[in-house]
Amino acid sequence: MNREDAGSDILDVLISEEQINERLEELGEEISRDYAGEEILLVGVLRGAIMVMADLSRKIHRPVQMDWMAVSSYGAGTKSSGVVRILKDLNEDIKDRHVLIVEDVLDSGLTLSWLKANLESRRPKSIKVATFLRKPAAEKVHIDPDYVGFDIPDAFVVGYGLDYAENYRHLPFIATLAPQVYGEK
Repeated sequence: MNREDAGSDILDVLISEEQINERLEELGEEISRDYAGEEILLVGVLRGAIMVMADLSRKIHRPVQMDWMAVSSYGAGTKSSGVVRILKDLNEDIKDRHVLIVEDVLDSGLTLSWLKANLESRRPKSIKVATFLRKPAAEKVHIDPDYVGFDIPDAFVVGYGLDYAENYRHLPFIATLAPQVYGEK
């Protein structure tokens, strides 16, 4: 799907498909160096991280395993509520394993801070964070991710796994929506 297929719903493309691919290649190389000689358990945060987890995992030149958690702090809105709920927990025991949390977007930091503390309590060998997008201006709780794809403005974005009301996840780029899509004028 390209921008024209989305019609007037897309206000602006912030990060192109080409930029995404290039940055994931760089992150894959960096992660591969950092985990030299180690096996990594990638923990993807559903559903937004589905695209980045799949593509990033193929760029890492180390043995990787994958597991998923689903947590929510958004509901149907465009801003985090700050109340975190586990919708799906890990299938794997992470004790004494190298864990890399793969997150779609770091905005307020509330969800990721809670998630990281939750996973640390399970006694992994190490735990690091890779976030595809970071919104520094939206930060409420400081999180210092180990790997960052892109810093973006504090705007609601869709595409490449990120949605609004379960739509737009399939877009191969990151974009802002036109305000009329989510009821603002």
